[in-house]
Amino acid sequence: MAKKKTSKQLWEDWSEFRENTRRATPIDLNETAIEKANRIKKLEADDEAWFKYYFPNFYSSEPADFHKKSTKLVMSTMELYLIRSWSRELAKSARTMMETLKLVLTKKKKNILLVSNSYDNAVRLLLPYKNILESNQRIINDYGEQATIGKWENGEFTTKQGASFRALGAGQSPRGTRNDAARPDLILIDDIDTDEECRNPERIRNKMKWIQEALIPTRSISNPLMIIVCGNIIAKFCCITELAKKADKHEIVNIRDKEGNSTWPEKNSEEMIDRVLSSISYNSAQKEYFNNPVQEGDVFKKIVFDRCPPLKSCERILIYGDPATSNKDKGNSSTKGVGVIGYKAGKYYLYKIWLDTMRNSRFVDALFEAYNYLIIESVDIKRVYIENNSLQDPFYEQVIAPLIRIKEKDKGSLPITLDSRKKPEKFYRIEGTLEPIHRNGNLIFNIKEKKNPHMERMEQQMLGVAPTAKMMDGPDLLEGGVWIIQNSIATSNNTYSVGFRNCQKY
Repeated sequence: MAKKKTSKQLWEDWSEFRENTRRATPIDLNETAIEKANRIKKLEADDEAWFKYYFPNFYSSEPADFHKKSTKLVMSTMELYLIRSWSRELAKSARTMMETLKLVLTKKKKNILLVSNSYDNAVRLLLPYKNILESNQRIINDYGEQATIGKWENGEFTTKQGASFRALGAGQSPRGTRNDAARPDLILIDDIDTDEECRNPERIRNKMKWIQEALIPTRSISNPLMIIVCGNIIAKFCCITELAKKADKHEIVNIRDKEGNSTWPEKNSEEMIDRVLSSISYNSAQKEYFNNPVQEGDVFKKIVFDRCPPLKSCERILIYGDPATSNKDKGNSSTKGVGVIGYKAGKYYLYKIWLDTMRNSRFVDALFEAYNYLIIESVDIKRVYIENNSLQDPFYEQVIAPLIRIKEKDKGSLPITLDSRKKPEKFYRIEGTLEPIHRNGNLIFNIKEKKNPHMERMEQQMLGVAPTAKMMDGPDLLEGGVWIIQNSIATSNNTYSVGFRNCQKY
């Protein structure tokens, strides 16, 4: 854990920040008064040009469309309740700061509250505003000196033009925040949720009560109030999810879009996104970059990794594939998967898995790799099942099957059976089939594969199984294979069958 910085170190950091701001904002000393007035008028008519001129050290990359669209809404709507759940590295706080300062300097807003999970954090978030106002040479040149003597503290300050800023921690009394007769007309809520508090629903409810009963009512009824909330969805139940129920608009922008592409390619390249995501866990990536918090342990508290018996010694063996109907190898789309599952003496073993967002051709490659795995392990009877419910049927016949036939020309045929059962709802099916087996210690993951990224992804998806979870494709795949094995055992033990899936030969 990094050591907490001393007051001297913090002062040095902010002194450097102010000096960098001053150096980054040179002015033209030879500009005439008329030229200056015309330039300011032109800049104020163009939000992006204004940001770029006054904040060159923040405006280092061209904005994405979602930035410009959101800013247009903010700058044209003084009565607004907006939540920005923009992923990390999408500049939600920086853009909000630039918008706020323009609204203040053009006298559209006058009394600003910046609220965070604690007073100290609120002060930290407010410091850039204070330092920019006192050291940005372009702002000082065009809008005058901002700092005032006696009203210029880190947590609360008032500009010479009469605009006030105040930091406020959650739970603190917002009373007494009037600026002369003006009540707060811009409330910025940033970093309001913490991981610790989100583990206690009662603390979230108490914080929400404070926001709704103490913070927001500081407003004037007759004057417009703008509320901008910056925060990602870090838990299924958090302030952001609850605030969104009342907001005029909730903008959810992930690091990648639904097509798997960077939502801000001008700043975040695909290679760098891959690099960052590869260095953290699946669960962390989902929470921090895709607004999809994975609540661990709802059903499966811990996955059992152990040695598996030789695959060929298993009583039943199969390959099960789940081809999600997408053709993406990145992003937050459904994952495709292929797993090798074995059964022996009452225990179910996941020997190997291929699980990722992948293109259709890669999914087909995984099927053949799994089949080759059976050959290497000297398995005599090889069975390959592919999920093909009513939603997937045209997709399989039109997309997957042709790719398999092309591959078979070089690799030989696959003994494929289509699993076309109409499946119950995913969570309840996974819970009903796998949880009892797991609870009794009979669901084993191959310890030799523990460090394989695909197996790691599978473990994390298993831990994240919940009624509201978005990513359960790996557990869904495993349930499909286990269900078939269970019913094949039932068939061999009885002279009649009950509840068999509709499986047809490829």
